[in-house]
Amino acid sequence: MTLRTMVVLGATLITLSTAGSAQEKPGFRDTPMLPGGQWRVHDADRPAPVVVTPAKQPGGAPSDAVVLFDGRSLDAWTPQRSAWPIKDGAMTVPSRASAGGENALVSKQSFGDVQLHLEFRSPNPPTKTSQDRGNSGIWFMQRYEVQILDGYRNPTYADGTVGAVYGFKPPLVNAARAPGEWQSYDIVFERPRFAADGSLVRPAYVTAFLNGVVVQNHQAMLGTTAWRQVAKYTAHGDALPIQLQDHDSPVSFRNIWVRPLPEAAIAQDLKENVK
Repeated sequence: MTLRTMVVLGATLITLSTAGSAQEKPGFRDTPMLPGGQWRVHDADRPAPVVVTPAKQPGGAPSDAVVLFDGRSLDAWTPQRSAWPIKDGAMTVPSRASAGGENALVSKQSFGDVQLHLEFRSPNPPTKTSQDRGNSGIWFMQRYEVQILDGYRNPTYADGTVGAVYGFKPPLVNAARAPGEWQSYDIVFERPRFAADGSLVRPAYVTAFLNGVVVQNHQAMLGTTAWRQVAKYTAHGDALPIQLQDHDSPVSFRNIWVRPLPEAAIAQDLKENVK
C-alpha cells in the first residue's frame, strides 16, 4: 500500500467516524410524543441543559449568578439614605438615628423570576422582643416580603416570624438559629403575571429554605406586602429591584447572589401552556 493510499484511506475513516458519531446521538426518534407536541420521550434531538459550574463551597455563587454582595463592596446597591457599613465581610443595617431615617438597601439591577441566596445574622445579645428583635426582610420586586426576624425563643405573631410570607403565611416550621449565628436563606421567587388590562393572570409564588429546611413550598402570595391589611396586587413591570428592609435593627448580611430564571422555569403552569 502506498503512502498516498494510506492517507486517503485514513481520511475516509475519519469522515465515516465523524458521520457515525453525528448519527449516533443518544436517544430515540421513534418514541411517543410528550404532551405539548414538541418532543418525544427520550428525544435524541432535544437540546441538552446549559452547563453551570457550581461553587466549590456550599452556599457559594455558581458560575451564572449575579453577585449582589461579596463582603467587600456595596456597588450593586443604592441605599435610600447612607451606605450600610461593611466590616469583616458583612454589611449591617445602621441605626436610623445615624442615617437620618429609614434606610433600606435597593439593588441597582432589576429582576423577575430568581433564585436567591442570602446569609444574615441577628444581633447578639438581643435587646428587644417580638417584631423589634432582629427585624428585616427580603422584598422581591420591592413588593413581596419574605420575613427576616430573630425567631429564636422570641414569641411574635405567626405570620410575622422568620420564614413567613409576611402578613399572610407562617413558615411550615421554625428553623431559626440563635442570635449571633449566621443563618441562610435559599429562595425561589416567581414573579406574578398580569394581562394587558392589568388583571392578575398568575400570582407570585415563593419556595424558601431557611438554614436548609423548607419553610415555604411553592406558596402563592396574596399581593404587595402590607402591615395590618390584606395584601393585594397592582399591575407592575416584569423586572424590579430587590430590597433589603431597614426596621431599625442592626441585622448583618453576607454572601448575597441571585440567578435570574428563564421563562421555562415557571411556564408549565401558565394558562397559555395548560392543555
